[in-house]
Amino acid sequence: MTTDSWTTDRPWRGIMVATALPLREDLSVDHDAYAEHVRWLLDNGCDGVVPNGSLGEYQTLTPQERAQLVRTAVEAAGDGARVMPGVSAYGSAEARRWAEQAAEAGCGSVLLLPPNAYRADERSVRAHYAEVARAGIPVVAYNNPIDTKVDLPPGLLARMHADGGIVAVKEFSGDVRRAYEIAELAPELDLLIGADDVLLELAAAGAVGWVAGYPNAFPATCAELYRAAVAGDPQTALPLYRSLHPLLRWDSRTEFVQSIKLSMDIVGRHGGPTRPPRLALTGETEAAVRAATEKAVADGHH
Repeated sequence: MTTDSWTTDRPWRGIMVATALPLREDLSVDHDAYAEHVRWLLDNGCDGVVPNGSLGEYQTLTPQERAQLVRTAVEAAGDGARVMPGVSAYGSAEARRWAEQAAEAGCGSVLLLPPNAYRADERSVRAHYAEVARAGIPVVAYNNPIDTKVDLPPGLLARMHADGGIVAVKEFSGDVRRAYEIAELAPELDLLIGADDVLLELAAAGAVGWVAGYPNAFPATCAELYRAAVAGDPQTALPLYRSLHPLLRWDSRTEFVQSIKLSMDIVGRHGGPTRPPRLALTGETEAAVRAATEKAVADGHH
């Protein structure tokens, strides 16, 4: 088995889909639709799911909804190791409680942003991850300095790994050069592709997983692309990547939730509405996402 394959002892590897949240027209959570979506993703080549991530609109959920989504995902997946819930919260104690809930539900790992209620310094960041790691479940750091304004550069990641606080990092900075420095400073820290539109670059740099957005709409093609990329098969990967890139880049835009949900609707999946303050796409943005999605369908992606 190759080092980039999903395994029960490193269940954060492979394609872990940051799942979109199916909402009814009254904006209540449709747990039946969510369970069906989880099963569909796994049946179409994905390795696991990430409920309660940014794409899953976790900030808009009640505690009851958030906890139930984890239980729904575990039951639908049939193997809790394939579920990596987002456990981000403003307070370290709350994030640890969400990690404990994930462990109790049987999940294999959790995904955690740094403190993001303010521009936390290194001491605070390291303490935050150490506190959540005390829940006893593997923690994957999520570096998204664009949205959180708190950066996790390679040196800090290496120190957090040495602290025992993290096993991997979802790298969303967009700076693919960091992959090589991370490997030099913390060779045992797993690098996960964090943004869909740098997939090929980070796979070439040694990534062993992908916390993915667009498999919500095109799981089979995305699985083919990822596996070719990590296998070092550019003849397969590069044409797929070029064809999908007009869509994949929307994963890095402010409107990523609405964009992926719109793509899901177009391909016949349940994308549906978003909870406020996110509003439906309109105008040029909607037209661009729609055109890119329709072209992907016409190109035979699924």
